Amino acid sequence: MLAALGGYLAVQYDSSGSRNPPRCVVEAGDGGGGGKQRYEMSLAQAVNAATISAVGTTRGMPERAVTIALATALQESALRNIDYGDRDSVGLFQQRPSQGWGSAEQIMDPVYSSEKFYEGLAEIPGYSRLPLTVAAQRVQRSGFPQAYAKHEPDAALLAAALTGRRPTALDCTPSTATADGPGDAGRVRAELVRVFGKGVLPTAKAAGPAAASTVSVPVPAASAKAGDEGVPRRGWELAHWAVAQSEALRIDRVSYADRVWEAGRGWRTESAKGSETGTATVGIRVAQ
Repeated sequence: MLAALGGYLAVQYDSSGSRNPPRCVVEAGDGGGGGKQRYEMSLAQAVNAATISAVGTTRGMPERAVTIALATALQESALRNIDYGDRDSVGLFQQRPSQGWGSAEQIMDPVYSSEKFYEGLAEIPGYSRLPLTVAAQRVQRSGFPQAYAKHEPDAALLAAALTGRRPTALDCTPSTATADGPGDAGRVRAELVRVFGKGVLPTAKAAGPAAASTVSVPVPAASAKAGDEGVPRRGWELAHWAVAQSEALRIDRVSYADRVWEAGRGWRTESAKGSETGTATVGIRVAQ
């Protein structure tokens, strides 16, 4: 299923005349021999989706919870952090200050609004076994309780990529037309900490001399081990988060294990060498 915006983006030119417009694409095999699933979204939508996923996993929520959260945000705002809505609803989840979700300013922070959604979801006994639309409705108390169900396939595809279960499933094409000077590795570090918490990075002293243009995110040995499907999810979660931020934070290269993503080129396999590839470290480089 493609969102309407995704279909629109697919046929547009960017201002440089390229027919490969600024966008993000999640693509993965469906595992049943029926071809690939594909979802397209804008760069801003990808940033919001990655934030929702990161907040959930940082809280220790399972992939199912992330799927529920993403489906909810797809229905409520189309993954856009909007400052308007029905009555006093605002933000990704269209939460209402008058209903105790927080101030409008707080709700407009995607990290805060995601945390509040997961707080509500965690209070629902057995939410992971409920139909998605039932779990979402118990948090949201929407006037359209069945509306979340139609977003489940797209949300599940996004969650599989953003939680790290589907390596290299997310690819983004940043806009060259909006490039505005070099990137700032300090901003990347600050955003990593804001979304994933202080423990995501080594101390500043350990960052090394290349800190001006690169960020090395260690993947702890325990989380670097392959999960249930043989995939080291934590590393791929961080790598996909960085790709989603490629335009917002001027990131032009991301590496993990033996894979490298570069802006305008996508993912490729690269033989492990040095300390940037083939190790339990996600390497992030900003444009210079």
